[in-house]
Amino acid sequence: MKIVAAEFLTSAVNPGGYPPGNLPEVAFVGRSNVGKSSLINRLVNRKGLARTSSTPGRTQLINFFKINDQFVMVDLPGYGYARVPDEVRAKWGKMIEGYLKNREPLKGVFLLLDCRHTPTSQDKQMYGWLLHYRLPTVVVATKIDKISNNQWARQQAVIKKSLPLAPEHQLIPFSAETGRGRDELLGVIKNWIHNTVSQRSVEKE
Repeated sequence: MKIVAAEFLTSAVNPGGYPPGNLPEVAFVGRSNVGKSSLINRLVNRKGLARTSSTPGRTQLINFFKINDQFVMVDLPGYGYARVPDEVRAKWGKMIEGYLKNREPLKGVFLLLDCRHTPTSQDKQMYGWLLHYRLPTVVVATKIDKISNNQWARQQAVIKKSLPLAPEHQLIPFSAETGRGRDELLGVIKNWIHNTVSQRSVEKE
């Protein structure tokens, strides 16, 4: 897949602010400061499309970006930042869950983890939630340039065991600095957006 056009569409806090659902969507979710915005910028090869910050918890909205006039990338608020007040964390959680559970154009989700750390309880909860709702999922280990190949071999095993990773789910190492993993992620997106039959069976509670 070659990305030739990328533009910011809108930000939203609820379905009333979502863009019209006439294009397939792929979403990015993960802890605060895990590198969602940097990953999106690297995928589209455009600095500044998605705003990045060294301060965790800055992304407080659901941000939508139209790509190639063919599909939409969705940057969800980060979770797990301790300095955010409880009521704000609760609001973000409802915002994320509401989008993932009910958004019909959603074709798949990238769950981002920092490759240097063991998945947290929030990471495990999010992964379990994605499994429960049968959302097509790929786990992305970000910041892979920060560790050696030997360290990655160990961390890969830790991540697969900690989640635990389902056999059908890929674990892709990624670096926003070097571009490692970019082609693999674009390949996943291509498969998702061209799969016109929904792969999920959402069980409404």
